[in-house]
Amino acid sequence: MYLKQLFLGIVGLCAGGVIAAGIFAFIVTIGVVARLIGKTHTAKHTRLIEDFIVVGGTLGNVMNLYQISIPGGYPLLILFGLGAGVFVGCLIMSLAETLNALPVLSRRIRLATGIQYIILAIAAGKGIGAAVYFFRHFAG
Repeated sequence: MYLKQLFLGIVGLCAGGVIAAGIFAFIVTIGVVARLIGKTHTAKHTRLIEDFIVVGGTLGNVMNLYQISIPGGYPLLILFGLGAGVFVGCLIMSLAETLNALPVLSRRIRLATGIQYIILAIAAGKGIGAAVYFFRHFAG
């Protein structure tokens, strides 16, 4: 019994590590970090910015996993929300720039018409998924 629990724990930890590494690689690949460093002219602090991104992602996951509330109450919650909003805004703008790759993708897979439907389906799926998550989370 303990061997099964140990095995499942190791598999879960490895799977989580792979997913986290993939997300951080995605963030770096689309240029969020490089764009932030370029816009703020803080190239000498690149290592520190990358460390904060990793620590922030890790702490956010730990707080979500263990249902830890933000200590300090409402003022720190405002700062956390502001920081998260800025990061999400930068991420969205970087993703919007990658939409320039969609015409290349459509040419490579020889998609003559219908790219707007693919984008609409992706957006609708994301919206419906988020709505189901939030309604179930708040209702239950």
